[in-house]
Amino acid sequence: MGLPRTSVCHFFTVIALVGFCLNAAYGKITSVYVRADVKAVDMPLDADVFRVPPGYNAPQQVHITQGDHDGKAVIVSWVTTEHRGSSEVIYWKEHSRKHYKAKGEVTTYKYYTYSSGFIHHTTLKNLEYNTKYYYQVGIGHTIRTFWFITPPPVGDFPYTFGLIGDLGQSFDSNNTLTHYEQNPSKGQTVLFVGDLSYADNYPNHDNVRWDTWGRFVERSVAYQPWIWTAGNHEIDFAPEIGEGEPFKPFTHRYPTPYKASNSTAPFWYSIKRGPAYIIVLASYSAYGKYTPQYKWLEEELPKVNRSETPWLIVLMHSPWYNSYNYHYMEGETMRVMYEPWFVKYKVDLVFAGHVHAYERSERVSNIAYNIVNGLCQPISDQSAPVYITIGDGGNLEGLATNMTQPQPHYSAFREASFGHATLEIKNRTHARYGWHRNQDGFAFEADSMWFHNRVWYPVEDSAVSKS
Repeated sequence: MGLPRTSVCHFFTVIALVGFCLNAAYGKITSVYVRADVKAVDMPLDADVFRVPPGYNAPQQVHITQGDHDGKAVIVSWVTTEHRGSSEVIYWKEHSRKHYKAKGEVTTYKYYTYSSGFIHHTTLKNLEYNTKYYYQVGIGHTIRTFWFITPPPVGDFPYTFGLIGDLGQSFDSNNTLTHYEQNPSKGQTVLFVGDLSYADNYPNHDNVRWDTWGRFVERSVAYQPWIWTAGNHEIDFAPEIGEGEPFKPFTHRYPTPYKASNSTAPFWYSIKRGPAYIIVLASYSAYGKYTPQYKWLEEELPKVNRSETPWLIVLMHSPWYNSYNYHYMEGETMRVMYEPWFVKYKVDLVFAGHVHAYERSERVSNIAYNIVNGLCQPISDQSAPVYITIGDGGNLEGLATNMTQPQPHYSAFREASFGHATLEIKNRTHARYGWHRNQDGFAFEADSMWFHNRVWYPVEDSAVSKS
């Protein structure tokens, strides 16, 4: 006489939970969730998300990013196609009748047989914190109106970041962006960890796909800043078709405020935004000793005042700690160069992309090795950051599903699914993090953590996934 059906169900549920908790106690979780193995497919050129806005010479591909170091400026960018038009932006504070004007610059470029439209970049300066601004572009022809909200003063909280990487323009990409937009956590700024349009996957790096991507993401990035990281798909180096200038489309289309942090190139820079100091590094620019990026980072890290900006976050494209058999150890040489600094200056979190899946590490470091001592294993280190791979935006190359086995001890949670994440910085000691897979409801978190600041509350926080 067996157990009643309900008792059997409860019995196996308990067994499953016990098994999950035992794994969690050791900090290693490979998610049992299995996404349908369906190849990502790019949306067709006539998809509604690529629609050109109506009107003569209407601005399109409107996007904003931070325009200075402290969050009191915004760079507004857009494209006109019929002719140059005006680079003027008219803007005003909500509930105010006083309008301001700013004029910018226009650039164009050619890539193989493609000629770009007129690409406008205009910086709005001396903005007030915690203020909603409306802005208009297309002055003189078809005017389009958007808005954004400036961050709180440097050091103030709470503040919520969205995290997206390797987005592309597939149907899965559209799901990712929709889930981010509908997430009840309501991200206020996106930290984008590289690989935007994937235009280089098309014959001759078809730059029309840069235009479609710009129209696709406009629904978010015209209203809140995306902080750009350059990935390998932004290099667009193709000497076989006469294109020998790396990053040409990216640098013409997506400016960064690099000069504000004394960087010499737009691929590595820093900003302050509310309670966070964000450092963007370039995985595909020279980073060895004596290089400009090395010298800049060496001088940059000591400048971070954790009393002013308690949270120190680093963005890069190629992950340092990755247990998938894709792009395995590609970030190793940069890790060897910079990881000791990350531990010394107590970086809280490092976000990367490149691997098309999700993974969160324990707080670990691997900085003791000196060639002769044999100490070359990652070890638990509560002065080290948590490393998170968020290259799961949904691009046409599909998911990374082949993982190294067994799961290494430094890997706390991993899953091959598309999605995005949010980071809610609550105060100087606590931040709540959640990862959302596309297959779930907008509010569901497949992985979540309370992170504790490494300077102001350096208790162990990486043992298990917890909400």
